[in-house]
Order: sequence, then structure tokens, then C-alpha cells
Amino acid sequence: MMRTASEKLAIIRLVEDSELSVRRTLDEIKVSRTSFYRWYGAYEEGGLEGLENQGRSSRHHWNRIPDSVRSLIVAVALDRPDLTPRELAWHITDTHDYFVSESSVYRILKAHDLITSPQFTVMSASDTFQHPTSRVHELWQTDFTYFRVVGWGWYFLSTILDDYSRYIITWRLTTTMAAADVTGTLEDALEATGLSDARVRHKPRLLSDNGPCYISGELKGWLKKQDIEHTRGAPYHPQTQGKIERYHRSMKNVVKLENYYYPWELEKALAEWVEHYNHERYHESLDNVTPADVYEGRRNDILDQRALVKARTMTKRKIHNLQLAG
Repeated sequence: MMRTASEKLAIIRLVEDSELSVRRTLDEIKVSRTSFYRWYGAYEEGGLEGLENQGRSSRHHWNRIPDSVRSLIVAVALDRPDLTPRELAWHITDTHDYFVSESSVYRILKAHDLITSPQFTVMSASDTFQHPTSRVHELWQTDFTYFRVVGWGWYFLSTILDDYSRYIITWRLTTTMAAADVTGTLEDALEATGLSDARVRHKPRLLSDNGPCYISGELKGWLKKQDIEHTRGAPYHPQTQGKIERYHRSMKNVVKLENYYYPWELEKALAEWVEHYNHERYHESLDNVTPADVYEGRRNDILDQRALVKARTMTKRKIHNLQLAG
């Protein structure tokens, strides 16, 4: 069966993201290991172009990226080592008005030994939420996670995440995980969004796990007064709250790199991370825009502008390479 380059790349991403071993994942999707490793090597060597079927000899490279742009990609990568090739590609498109694909960025950075090994850490497709949301404030996810402050003990972070946009609406650092901490965070979220006073047809549904604070009668009574429907995930199945679980993992990978000796130091680090996550971090599942772009309704305008930049770039690059070819 002949597969397109895009299909091969999708299979590579699926295997990289799978919680199963490479062998078991390939068995599940019925792809031979020989083919997969051949594709993987071709992708590492040549990016998406390396995955193209080689039935016809290539005629000319009208789409070759100019050396000046290659140098720009390397310079931006060195200046922003926190960005992945995917994030770097869209950062350059948005800030330098020049389209460059993720695979091209990956290939160029790999040639300069600026690519680290992939991390095989993601959930399988069957664990995604069965009924995706279609608008902001349709569903809020909430959960606790914990941090240790040296000399002070454990602190708990309560967060409200908008399911549709993945935007962090509000958060609180607390010393307990009580129902009052949950209601306090929700009150902050209702106030921040204006939903506490506005007349709306439906308030957001709340999705949580089955922790003691979330199944308490105190929270149930408070939610009933607020006219908020409460949905709880299946026991021992954290993937139901996958978005906030994934957010916690990304956040901890950054925030936990430091030790904190005062609660205010931890609060400052958390505030900086939330600002970065909401307004700067490109999210792959959101068409590589930020949560704030979706939450504030800018996504379609950004995608339209990117399409224009891509069209201009392709025309400019073709003219440049044809001129070089004489």
C-alpha cells in the first residue's frame, strides 16, 4: 500500500506520542517495523520531503529555502532554545512574515546538531474526550496538583482551565485541598469572566476527578446554587481530564526545575508560567495558536494571515530560485 508523505508523518507522530511500545503501536495500526524505521530515518534526514515517494526523479528545487532564511532559523533557535521546531516554525511565520514549515525547521536544526531526541510521552487516541466542546465557557476542567516549598511544607495548586481554548482562567495556591478551596477558585473564575453577574443561558459545566473535595456535599450544594452542572471522570482514568493533566505535566517540567524557599517565590514562578502558557506558547491541538488567541476569538484571523504569508513566501521563494537557476 502506497502512503503519502503526510500519512507517513502522521504515523511517525502517532508512534512518538503513543504510551505503548513502538512494536505494540505498530502492531495495533498494522504497519511493519521495517517500513516505519525506513520512514523515520528518511524524515530525520530530509524532513517531510524525505518522506515523498521516490517513483519519479525530482526535476528541480524551486522551493529551496534561501541561505539567509536558513541562517535566520538557526539564529532564532539559538535565541529561543525553549521553542520546539514546531513552535519555532510558527514563531518565524508570525514575527518575520516568512512561512517555513515545521519539517524544514527540523531538518535545518538537525543539520546544525540543534535537535534533541524525541520524548515518547502521550496518550492514545482512544483516551481522548468523547464529546469535544465547541465554544468558550462550555466546559471548565479543574484539578489540584502539589509543590513543596523548602521549610514550609506542601502547597496545592487549584486551577480552572477552559476546555475549548485550554486557557487558564484562574488559579490559587492553597495549603489544603478542601471544598472551600475549590469554591474559592471557581468564584475567582466566575468573577474574572463576568459570569457571576451576567445573565447567561447556561453556565459552564465543571469537569473534575473523584477526589474528596470534588464529591463533598459542600461543593455539591454550592454548585447547585450557582446553577453549575458537575461531571466527574471515571475512577482511575485521569485521561478524562486529559487537558488539565497535560497542562500540569508541561507546567511542572518548567516550574519544578527550581527550588522554592518562600511561598511567594512559587507564586511568582506560577504566574510567569501561566502568562507564558496563555499568551506565548503555541499549542499544536489549537492549530498552533495560543490559548489566548482561541479564548479571545483571534484564531481565524491569525490562520487567515498565515495563509497569506505562506502564499507570498512560496511566490517569493520560487522567483528567487528561478533567478538563481538563470
